Amino acid sequence: MTDRYAVIGNPIAHSKSPLIHAAFARQTGQDIVYDRILGSLTDFAADVRRFFAEGGRGLNVTVPFKEQAYSLVDERSEAAAVAGALNTLIRLPDGQLRGDNTDGIGLVRDLCQNHGFTFRDQRILLVGAGGAARGVLKPLLETGLAHLTVVNRTPSKSLELARLGAAYGPIEGMGFDGLAGRRFDLIINATSAGLAGELPPLPEDCLAPGGWVYDMVYGDQVTPFCRWGRLQGAERSLDGLGMLVEQAAESFWLWRGVRPDTAPVIAELRTQCKP
Repeated sequence: MTDRYAVIGNPIAHSKSPLIHAAFARQTGQDIVYDRILGSLTDFAADVRRFFAEGGRGLNVTVPFKEQAYSLVDERSEAAAVAGALNTLIRLPDGQLRGDNTDGIGLVRDLCQNHGFTFRDQRILLVGAGGAARGVLKPLLETGLAHLTVVNRTPSKSLELARLGAAYGPIEGMGFDGLAGRRFDLIINATSAGLAGELPPLPEDCLAPGGWVYDMVYGDQVTPFCRWGRLQGAERSLDGLGMLVEQAAESFWLWRGVRPDTAPVIAELRTQCKP
């Protein structure tokens, strides 16, 4: 019997998740169908209940529902608990729902496995303190990095993330004024500023020589943050397309117990998104 999976969000028509999971299924010989669901902004919980009542096996959750999904599950992974948000729902054999967050694993795997970045002893700057930043906090802190700094326009939010992550690794939070004179080996943009063509107010000298930049969003053109990184002389200036595929691969593994090869899927998507 064909197993049913889907991604739910609002809007959702743009989602590449069905293409990604269809490619994974072909590659691994898994008998699944993967759809898009336009979630109700007023009754997201009903959409989730309906999907699983009709035999659905697993859901990916995207904006704006990741935080709402957190309250719907019976158990959660530690990564999801730290993030306070879910992007993966799994129906367990007893019918209960387990929630996970694969965003951080996707980010780390893309940087390490696909691009060869070494986190150990590196100084990392995470820009933003919203849901995207919370979602990658724990996996980042567990990489062996030297230090993680979280910066946000509202310093209290950065400090909150620092308190949240202190159990997992060396971390501090601050406002942008605190970056003066600081240098970082990797700067990760976890804000949505680029979607509006804007940049976070980073000092122009905060990227260390040979440093990398990584934008967690992606698009058909070079993102403003990646363009900024190139102007700062970044050794590598990367967008989040690989992260998208890697977090999907982790969800696929959680559902099917099979880990797909992400490289050909990233390559195929890259031909559709040419920066």
